[in-house]
Amino acid sequence: MSSGDLRNLLRRDARADRVVPPTGYTAHLTFFVSGAMAFLAVFALALSLASGRIADRWASELAGAATLRINAPVEQFAAQTEAALTVLSQTPGVASARALTAEEQAALLSPWFGPDLPLDTLPIPQLIEIVEGDPGLDAAGLRLRLGAEVPGAVLDDHTRWREPLVDAAMSLRRLGWVSILLIGGATAAMITLAANASLAANAQIIEVLRQVGARDRFIAGAFVRRFTYRAFFGSAVGTLLGMTGVLLLPEASNTGGFLTGVGFQGGGWALPILIPVLGATVAFFATWTAARRKLKELS
Repeated sequence: MSSGDLRNLLRRDARADRVVPPTGYTAHLTFFVSGAMAFLAVFALALSLASGRIADRWASELAGAATLRINAPVEQFAAQTEAALTVLSQTPGVASARALTAEEQAALLSPWFGPDLPLDTLPIPQLIEIVEGDPGLDAAGLRLRLGAEVPGAVLDDHTRWREPLVDAAMSLRRLGWVSILLIGGATAAMITLAANASLAANAQIIEVLRQVGARDRFIAGAFVRRFTYRAFFGSAVGTLLGMTGVLLLPEASNTGGFLTGVGFQGGGWALPILIPVLGATVAFFATWTAARRKLKELS
């Protein structure tokens, strides 16, 4: 099918448009299905883009940081912490290292134990924050040196739990794109059923049109235009409602974690505009295929 054929099929023809009744359950079904699927596609797209951003942020932020934990008797905390900081200052690939204050450690533990945690009476290990630099941290070599000079030190380069988090976020991203494909397939199936029902209901009219000399392309064009426009306007309404819903979602925040920030940012707000166009395209080809097949059956 050439671009000229597409333009001819979509060009408004008042005579041909009278073939398809402007109202009826197929009209309402096409409009509703297109709007509902577009609404779901907006949220699937928002989830996919947000998951991609989260995966990129986790990969970049956690890859350049590590934590050193000092487990020692209270009277040795100061000496072992000072020894660990000395080792880190001499280690290639360590841009900076600092011991967290008691207030900072309490803030890290408060989400699990509450704000009134008595750190003075609990054996809380000393944490040292490590920021990696170029050419990168040799974790294996650093562990060997710490084991010899600071027996109570345990190095955590976040690899053990960073990779599962990034993999989970990327899986959610792929799930969002798969959901969009499934939504497109379901839309095509429903519109095909609606087009078949409309063609079957107008079988006698199609027979009369053939007897007076109307070609199958002329008849099919009437159905294609009607269902394509219905799908476009339904998708436009669903997309608008979906974008409104995404706009009302909570903004990204550190306290909300993954549950916030599911939405569009910057140029991402332009992507949902493509959904009505894609919905109309799916409706066009689904209706065209169904019309050609049905017209052959009625021959």
